[in-house]
Amino acid sequence: MNYAKLAFTDAVKNLQKQNGSRTNYERIERFTSKEGLTPNEINMIEAMDHFFMASIGENDFPYIQHRGGPKGFLKVLDPQKLAFLDFSGNMQYISIGNVKTNNNVSLILVDYTRKARLKIYAEAEVHSLKENPDLAEKLELEGYKYRPERIMVFHIKAFDWNCPQHITPRYTEAEIEEVLALQN
Repeated sequence: MNYAKLAFTDAVKNLQKQNGSRTNYERIERFTSKEGLTPNEINMIEAMDHFFMASIGENDFPYIQHRGGPKGFLKVLDPQKLAFLDFSGNMQYISIGNVKTNNNVSLILVDYTRKARLKIYAEAEVHSLKENPDLAEKLELEGYKYRPERIMVFHIKAFDWNCPQHITPRYTEAEIEEVLALQN
């Protein structure tokens, strides 16, 4: 699980050389290796109520999809695997269709309150609810009204924390109400 080795293609390395950052990133590439998610990543993932997923279509164009739900809808199955129940939506099926022909995806999770950003490279699998009832049960969301269509599983290939610069802190209505309640 070395994010730098996966992300730094030859074209990227050439640009790093041209712009004077290759030496630094070469060190990072050599010494950065993680065997899976640590408690730091797991805690962030379990607190998220949304993420963005990029997939590649048969037309070679990327597609970015927002996925959302209640906090914790994206579940950590183990340090190298995430999953969630994919809810019914606009019925375009672009991400699902893309994954059927190219299962490489990229996820980005942004915690606006803490100004944190986690990037994940993964291989995605789409599973039927009927064929995987045990996994579907493990992913159920109590107290949330939803209609799942399928299960999406992500096999993590690499991850990295991104620079927090330019993340504007944002707060949910529930977070604001919590702070206001403490002041009364």
